[in-house]
Amino acid sequence: MADGEGELRNVYMLGLVSFFTDCSSEMVFCLLPVYILGLPGGTIASLGLVEGTAEAVSYALRAVSGFFSDKFRRRKPFILFGYALSNVAKPLFAAATNVSHIMTIRVVERMGKGVRTAPRDALISASVPLGRQGEAFGLHRSLDQMGAIVGPLAATGVMVLLGWTVKDVFWLSLVPGTAALVIILLGVKEIVGDSTREFRFLEGLREVVQGDFLRLLMIVALFSLGAFNFSFILLNARLMGVGDPLIPVVYAVLNVTHTLVALPAGKLSDSIGRARTLGVGYLVFVASAGLLYVSPKAVPYAYLIAAVYGVYMGVVETVQRALIPGYVEEAVLGTAYGVYYLVVGSAFFVSNTVVGHLWQSQGLWASSAYSVVLCLAAFLGLSLFTKGD
Repeated sequence: MADGEGELRNVYMLGLVSFFTDCSSEMVFCLLPVYILGLPGGTIASLGLVEGTAEAVSYALRAVSGFFSDKFRRRKPFILFGYALSNVAKPLFAAATNVSHIMTIRVVERMGKGVRTAPRDALISASVPLGRQGEAFGLHRSLDQMGAIVGPLAATGVMVLLGWTVKDVFWLSLVPGTAALVIILLGVKEIVGDSTREFRFLEGLREVVQGDFLRLLMIVALFSLGAFNFSFILLNARLMGVGDPLIPVVYAVLNVTHTLVALPAGKLSDSIGRARTLGVGYLVFVASAGLLYVSPKAVPYAYLIAAVYGVYMGVVETVQRALIPGYVEEAVLGTAYGVYYLVVGSAFFVSNTVVGHLWQSQGLWASSAYSVVLCLAAFLGLSLFTKGD
């Protein structure tokens, strides 16, 4: 691991990259669920299928790019290409006229995320000592989510104050996305890996997928089978009476709590243990899923649910990534992150698809019950895993 103070600059730079990228992305994604429902063939079930498929492709690619970043001992080229691909794809949503177009563009955009994510996380991890992994990922997550606050508010601002359309917002997303690419080129420092090691894919997998890391992956997979993505929170807000121009505000609330929690959660995980902190995040998700069903159908509760869901994301998306370096060697970090994301993405595909169909066919009670049961089971497994430490 590199010196924590000397290389913390990399964490800040990658955080700024994520800030501008999320500003760009969330200008689009906060409006995409509503946009899909307005297209021919757009339903809640199709929304779940689009999100599940796109995320599955993204997470599968993370395994590939993670391995190759280990093999070539370079992270930055993968990071740059991945961000560039996503940046080019997002404005194209404005040209979509049916759900098939949305599916294609969403998959391409997520391919970019798939290429960049595991190498980026490996570079963050290699930039700081093991004892500061939680802080580093918390700092990165906070900067990332600040962009996710600015993006939806900017989308609402140009729509309400300037009269811009949803399609205009999609095209505007190209501006902050380009800023992110400039920062990668000029501000992010490569950290070269071990040049004496020969990497083979199956050997790398065998080295990574064993022992406590394998057990952790099983728990994370179980949780991810029940955890749906933010699109359903935004859809619920609309059903609770929030108007389309204010949907981005609901998303901004979610991202405010996400941002406020990420860094403290990372530091807490460095102090009391990352698995224990992760368990708290799992319980917060269970609370948000339960609130979807039991809350009165009124606008204020839409914002409350979004706030609770944001806390879950702030804890879980920080701490799960910070856990990984404690179970694998630095030389195979890219592969480890890739395997982690492959497992999570496969489970998310199932979760988003099942939740969408349950909500469409059986009602909100069925989708909420499905999520609560699986995530409580994952919390129990994590509790037993923690007792074994």
